[in-house]
Amino acid sequence: MRPEFTSPSSSSSSSADRRLNALVRHLAAASMVSQTAVTVAYNKDPSPVKLNLGVGAYRTEEGKPLVLNVVRKAEQMLLNDKSRVKEYLPIVGIAEFNKLSAKLIFGADSPAIRENRVTTVQCLSGTGSLRVGAEFLARHYHQKTIYIPQPTWGNHPKVFTLAGLSVKTYRYYDPTTRGMNFQGLLEDLGSAPSGSIVLLHACAHNPTGVDPTLQQWEQIRQLMRSKALLPFFDSAYQGFASGNLDEDAQSIRMFVADGGECFVAQSYAKNMGLYGERVGALSVVCRAADVASKVESQLKLVIRPMFSNPPIHGASIVATILKDSNMFNEWTIELKAMADRIISMRKQLFDALRARGTPGDWSHIIKQIGMFTFTGLNSKQVEFMTREYHIYMTSDGRISMAGLSSKTVPHLADAIHAAVTRMS
Repeated sequence: MRPEFTSPSSSSSSSADRRLNALVRHLAAASMVSQTAVTVAYNKDPSPVKLNLGVGAYRTEEGKPLVLNVVRKAEQMLLNDKSRVKEYLPIVGIAEFNKLSAKLIFGADSPAIRENRVTTVQCLSGTGSLRVGAEFLARHYHQKTIYIPQPTWGNHPKVFTLAGLSVKTYRYYDPTTRGMNFQGLLEDLGSAPSGSIVLLHACAHNPTGVDPTLQQWEQIRQLMRSKALLPFFDSAYQGFASGNLDEDAQSIRMFVADGGECFVAQSYAKNMGLYGERVGALSVVCRAADVASKVESQLKLVIRPMFSNPPIHGASIVATILKDSNMFNEWTIELKAMADRIISMRKQLFDALRARGTPGDWSHIIKQIGMFTFTGLNSKQVEFMTREYHIYMTSDGRISMAGLSSKTVPHLADAIHAAVTRMS
């Protein structure tokens, strides 16, 4: 079955494609602007109790950005190595970084790695990895439609549309239960044309914090393989969600274990705190080693005119940490501490709302996982909280749990309680 809106021979299809793409771009831009507007408004607010819960980056208990100790140690080691130079990297980046990144996401004992069925290229964090993969698929894959969850990260539609793919959505979140609409997901993927690409959040779904169970992941895998749907995983939070690197990679490894193909975009922004270093990797799992080598050669042709070759510093930090067992262990301890603090904020907020007798079931706060929580608050309640309590978040009620601290939880709980009781 041919994908919709992609036939070059049909003027009506081309027109529909342009309208669809314009709409997707508008929606994505609106989402990004809303987050930017939150930060701008927060910065202008002189209130001493103001709280910004729109930022998608980790903060300490004191509300400060965090540079991991192990990252500082790795940087010092690199600085002390006088043999290091600043020459261009190969198009695919640092070979050691790529090898270690594949091992981290697929597992040290992955049969796909052992059989040389994986090709990994260094990219510009998660966004760049998604874009490189999308452009490769737009050029070489027989289907040009990608299905993304509704809702998803605001940048996803724009990345895929500008790469040349047609974007459609599948049901994911159920606002009535503040959980997953699993039946809707199965129905939508079940009706997708054979061979379609499907974007999957590996863990800590952004923005909802709602993840499938392992049993649900297995159902998704079986359905997708039965319809020859191509999985494209976005892994932005490995280890950052549960505190365990292997646990957060289970969904990906289930798909790799069956011998089928998949794409995986990796980011080290959250789990190593390397936000501004733009460190990421795209891995493509193929059915055979010879296919993997051909895919790599085509990925080079995508990367070369896009950014020529990736930056050296951030990937060197990652490789230094991943290849040294002591530094790796130190990283996992710091990573778990970040994840545990976010989990603790969830528990504290839930307890505070329960203590205040806030109407409604707030158990979704502790059931959801990762950096973000979809509170279920509506736009009027969000506006009320900003006006009366100087708390800033996106209008859809999404809050960054990493922006909370033990000191600010009571203020947020008071604001939610007032918003729910006074602004239904």
